[in-house]
Amino acid sequence: MDNIKETVLEVIYSILPISIVVTILQFTIIWLPMETFLQFAIGLVLVGVGLIFFLLGVNVGLQPVGELIGSALSKTKKVWLIIGFGFVLGLVVTLAEPDVRVLSNQVDQVSQGAIPKSILILSVAIGVGFFVALAMLRIILNFSMVYILAIGYGLIFLLAAFTPPTFVPISFDSGGVTTGPITVPFILALGVGVASVLRGKSASSDGFGLIALASIGPILSVLLLGVIYG
Repeated sequence: MDNIKETVLEVIYSILPISIVVTILQFTIIWLPMETFLQFAIGLVLVGVGLIFFLLGVNVGLQPVGELIGSALSKTKKVWLIIGFGFVLGLVVTLAEPDVRVLSNQVDQVSQGAIPKSILILSVAIGVGFFVALAMLRIILNFSMVYILAIGYGLIFLLAAFTPPTFVPISFDSGGVTTGPITVPFILALGVGVASVLRGKSASSDGFGLIALASIGPILSVLLLGVIYG
């Protein structure tokens, strides 16, 4: 019951600022048609209710399951299994990410179908899956995340020089949308679960940083997509 109360308050505090700002603008400067403002109010209520149910689902289902999967994979002591399922889970979680769908629809609309939605979504998902697998390997072998970040962003700037300019902003937006409400809790919980079981690992230090690594994958994959399409 406390969890429900905390979630409701969290959602109210999240949507309250934009509600206040839009309401002030409505009755001072912009004066939108009342029908449009009522649509905004109804949409705000629907968003609030949806966020409450969504966050409850994340806390009840996604986070515990992600952590249990991570710990169960670590107990097998099979490196290939941990890395393989890291890739698969990163892939499928990204395919379910609503932010990725929104980006693909907008890119498809702006490019008039030149960049197919399915290709963009798959490229982003493969990029996330690859770097989640790499993050699992980092936890197991205990090497510094700084090296991966330096090499990853070095490749990004190198590919950006050979990619059509249109794809560069899309690639960085692709990295941003993977830090959405489904991907983040599940991948973080997966990393914490893996690190909590392996001997000599700290869940607080080794289990985090996965999102930073995972966001590199979509940027690289979309830049490669730009090289191919360009």
